[in-house]
Amino acid sequence: MRIHVTYTGGTIGMVQSEHGLVPGADLKGWLYHLLEGTRLDNGRVSITELDPLIDSSNATPDNWQAIIDDLWAHRDDADAFVVLHGTDTMSYSAAALSYALTEFGKPVILTGSQHPLGTVETDATANVTGALNAALSLRTAGVGLFFGHHLFAGNRVTKSSSWAFEGFSSPSTGPLAKTGTPWHWFPLEKNGCGWKDPKPYERHDIAVIDMVPGITAQRLKAMLTPLPEAVMIRAFGVGNIPSDEPGLVDVIKETIDSGVPVVVASQCQQAEVLLGHYETGDALEKVGAVGTADMVLEAVYAKIVFLLSQGLRGQELAQWIGKPICSELTEQTTVPSV
Repeated sequence: MRIHVTYTGGTIGMVQSEHGLVPGADLKGWLYHLLEGTRLDNGRVSITELDPLIDSSNATPDNWQAIIDDLWAHRDDADAFVVLHGTDTMSYSAAALSYALTEFGKPVILTGSQHPLGTVETDATANVTGALNAALSLRTAGVGLFFGHHLFAGNRVTKSSSWAFEGFSSPSTGPLAKTGTPWHWFPLEKNGCGWKDPKPYERHDIAVIDMVPGITAQRLKAMLTPLPEAVMIRAFGVGNIPSDEPGLVDVIKETIDSGVPVVVASQCQQAEVLLGHYETGDALEKVGAVGTADMVLEAVYAKIVFLLSQGLRGQELAQWIGKPICSELTEQTTVPSV
């Protein structure tokens, strides 16, 4: 069994400097020492250190593509893959990788840590060994994220704590597995059509806007000037907005009529967006906005970037939001009554 590790940076390999934590630890030496005497010893693990190593808060779609390129470059050299990544945007990267790697055919597990590997209190060892074990199991298809003794589907996970060792959660579906003796595995219904020969990720202009009590049409208009390539609105509850606010829905309609897709997510971590379930969401549906079902924020944003990178725009992009590519959402069948 061979595993390839792609190291991107993040807290796991950081050291103290006069400006705070920065990448700089000997992660490769630490990892090889950790694996001495195990079944992954004797050259069964290879490592790429991306250049430059970054704090994941600085990650862009270009960094997503650098990870993807490294994975494909080593696809035939390993049976499974682990990506070491900063926690701040790890769930964005996991979702992005899931859309782009539907034809990869081998497990890819992302992990990182809340504390650097060189500290007594570090969670790096538990997370890295957990990710390696998840990869070794070969029970995961596609992209996963391991953290805090839990394995999650890569496009169903969100960062839920900046300090807890169990820093990630999967509010709509729960984990794929929990560590233990033995590990406990849980089924997740698979759906999605995949994506053949995806084009590389590119940076795109996407406006992400939270609805708040008292937002005005004038403020929303200013936020959308100049027009972006796509809009993601984080609405209330199941996709509701203050529809009685004068002119607010008109601004959204004008945006959609201009060829810009408007995608409606929820501010709730655990939610299912149902436009039309309430009058305040029905207004959005009537002007052509589309809901995101039970996708987490990171999966929605990465999906919009992915679709834009494939050349989709306007209504064509909007039609793909509710269509699963790789199990990132549960397809809606019926709308429950109030």
